[in-house]
Amino acid sequence: MSIQWYPGHMNVARREAAKTMEAIDVVVEILDARMPEASSNPVITELRLHRQRPCLKVLNKADLADPVVTQAWLNVYNHEPGVNAVALSCNHPGQATKVPGLCQLLAPQRNSTIKPLRMLIMGVPNVGKSTLMNSLLKRRLAKVGNEPAVTKAQQRHTLNDHMTLIDSPGLLWPKIEHPVIGLMLATIHAVTAKVIVEEEIAEFLATTLLARYPDLLAARYGCEGDGLDGAGVLEAIAIKRGCLRKGKGGELDREKAAKILLTEFRNGTLGRISLETPETRETLT
Repeated sequence: MSIQWYPGHMNVARREAAKTMEAIDVVVEILDARMPEASSNPVITELRLHRQRPCLKVLNKADLADPVVTQAWLNVYNHEPGVNAVALSCNHPGQATKVPGLCQLLAPQRNSTIKPLRMLIMGVPNVGKSTLMNSLLKRRLAKVGNEPAVTKAQQRHTLNDHMTLIDSPGLLWPKIEHPVIGLMLATIHAVTAKVIVEEEIAEFLATTLLARYPDLLAARYGCEGDGLDGAGVLEAIAIKRGCLRKGKGGELDREKAAKILLTEFRNGTLGRISLETPETRETLT
């Protein structure tokens, strides 16, 4: 099952990004540290390589990801030509302030009022681009929301007398062919719930957690045992949290259980989790 969700403003955003790419020095690609490669848009790579622009890959929300796995991804990205990578949380201003300096290292020739460093912030929806902007500018200029497609147009701001930031809308690619990548994006709400039901997303997440972090599931929801699958995890959550459908004679409310699991994964309540590693990613190619 491929996922197609490409609102009209994303097509406009792609054209604007291609044009802006001509006049910037460094691409700052924001990724979700819990799934860095799944949240990396191949269109962004295509655009920056066409203009031969270096890239700082920011593995955001690193405080929610498995630190061992995050380090493995940093090792991969920091060996790519023209790429530097850093893991941080844009919610912490002290960490976000590292970004301009790291960009400067990629374009040392742009460091004056005559030749200011121009940084273009890009990424798929809901990975934290606007949060980074707000942290760097120390004021709430960019709207932040736990949903895709909050920012719909480029926004340009002066960081100081020799640095400029350009924030761009969340950008997906027209057709997400691999179902696992689509489901991973849906777990972080980079894809709207209108194109894929939450129960399916939650079952996928539960199945992945059973394989990678069964102890976290057992500790949080009391679900463990041989033969347990994603559907069984949702049932266990429904029982644990008393999720019953009104007027249905005690029938379990799987939809409510799905929302609980997704919410507690997204906000980090469940623990520090990474849904892909460099090794598991190779199995998708």
